[in-house]
Amino acid sequence: MPVFLDSNIVLYALGNDARKRGIARGLLAEQPTISTQVINECSHVLRRKLKFTPSVAGQQLTALINTVRLADVGIHDTFQAWELATRYGYSHFDCLILATALRVGCSTVYSEDMQYGQVIESCLKIINPFTQY
Repeated sequence: MPVFLDSNIVLYALGNDARKRGIARGLLAEQPTISTQVINECSHVLRRKLKFTPSVAGQQLTALINTVRLADVGIHDTFQAWELATRYGYSHFDCLILATALRVGCSTVYSEDMQYGQVIESCLKIINPFTQY
C-alpha cells in the first residue's frame, strides 16, 4: 500500500542530521506520496529558515517532485480536514495531510509531529520513522 510523507520527513532528507537524513532519503527512495501542500510547506521552510534562494529551493523541490507520487490538494480535502480535526484534534494542516493521504489510498503517514501508532479512520496509521531505528 502507498505511504505518505509529511513535510518534516521531506525536510530531513535535505537537512544536516545524518541519521534522520538517511532514514528520510530511504523513504523517498520508495516513491512515496506527497501533496502539493507538502511542497509548499517545504518551500516556505527552505526559503525562510534555511535561507535557500528561490531558484535553489525550486531546483531541490522540482527534483523531489520527479521522484514521488504527487497528490493535488483540493477543496474536498479541506472539508475532510475539518471533520478529522473535530474527531482527532490535530491542527488544520496536519488534518489536511491526513485527508489527502486517505483520499489517495495510503495506509501509512510518516510524520514526526503526530501521535505515533494512531490509526485514523481505521485504515491510516501514523508512524514516526525516527523512533523505529
